[in-house]
Amino acid sequence: MVTFKLPLPMLLLFLLLNIFVCSSEVLYIPVTKDASTLEYTIEVGQRTPLIPIKLLINLGGRSLWVDCDKGYKSSTYKPAVCNSTQCTFSKSHACGDCIFKPQVQPGCSNNTCYIWGENPLINSFHDRAELAEDVLTIGSTPGVPLTWPRFIFSCLLDQDMMRQFANGVTGVAGFGRESPVSIPNQLALDSRFTKKFGICLSSSTQSRGVIFIGSGPYSVYNPKKIDISNDILYTKLIANTRGGFVTSEEYYIQVSSIRIAGQDIPLNKTLLSINKKNGVAGTRISTATPFTILHTTIYDAFKTAFIKALPKNVTIVEPPMKPYGLCFSSKNIKSSNVGPDVPVIDFVLHKPSAFWRLYGTNSVVQVSKDVMCLAFVGQDQTWEPSIVIGGHQMEENLLVFDLVRRNIGFSSSLKLQQASCSKYDNTIPV
Repeated sequence: MVTFKLPLPMLLLFLLLNIFVCSSEVLYIPVTKDASTLEYTIEVGQRTPLIPIKLLINLGGRSLWVDCDKGYKSSTYKPAVCNSTQCTFSKSHACGDCIFKPQVQPGCSNNTCYIWGENPLINSFHDRAELAEDVLTIGSTPGVPLTWPRFIFSCLLDQDMMRQFANGVTGVAGFGRESPVSIPNQLALDSRFTKKFGICLSSSTQSRGVIFIGSGPYSVYNPKKIDISNDILYTKLIANTRGGFVTSEEYYIQVSSIRIAGQDIPLNKTLLSINKKNGVAGTRISTATPFTILHTTIYDAFKTAFIKALPKNVTIVEPPMKPYGLCFSSKNIKSSNVGPDVPVIDFVLHKPSAFWRLYGTNSVVQVSKDVMCLAFVGQDQTWEPSIVIGGHQMEENLLVFDLVRRNIGFSSSLKLQQASCSKYDNTIPV
């Protein structure tokens, strides 16, 4: 056997290069848009033997949690014992014994710790989500599925927490900012990945979008392979310190104004910043909301400005269904490579020259042959964020979340590059 000895400086360089190479991979997680609920879901494999689990994506979720009430069978399930390393690492808030079931089972073990579970669709939280470990397969790198032998997740027994889920969904995939057991933070424990991820939602219910885990490149085809993370506008993530554990996982940004067709709309600017006393107002990004929600006073000004900027030969019509508040005839609306040719909308961020532009494909919805509706909803947001940016506005855009630098990046519509969120690496298993 021959042994090679390297000088210390070369050895250090070799190790650093290996760390760099190991940290350069990207994990691809396919994302499906449910046709009936417009919810965004991923599918993972879990347990021994493995079974497919369908999960709702919750951008502000604390952990991956699954429904254990209807039976959880796995030879590798391991609840976290009170005061264990797993409990401390996960920032568990309580510990106890099984009191909800006649006998011990996954989700109801003795001497185990709990974290919070949440259902963002009904804004509900559960304080006794049992912390546990089990085998998990998630995404690919690409073509090679990633298997995590002891992935930390939580197990819930409350059927009330399953309300409003799309058909087949039995839990939540949490991508929260601060929680050490959120999906991006836990996957970053693997030296190949980093605390950075990108979300690229498909506008189609037939073709899947993708979540990228890692530093990049984030590649799609148009038909050539391009890195869609190259041309990105970054702005700082804003911490909401008044809402405790609930808002610490959420993604807030500073929106300083909104422009429609290049003109600022008149707004009560105090609604655009988080209230330091109670944590309300400001702008949050949510994958659990299909359309962007605006505080009623913002929505009224928004709607008025949008109507004013529409072509004069466009007729306003009564909204045919909820939740739409503004609809119009689409007979005189032209088409473009970025969707219906309607007034562009700019969310102006930390300075006037920094803005996220939305074109027709992200601002309106064709609800019938001749009727188009504004894909923004007015709602009483007195005790909520003044603006909640929803999934429709994110579709066919890349949003990059850098948890280390604490910023978020926005592309504009990928249609400008003749690309799509569904045209990512085709070696990923279906």
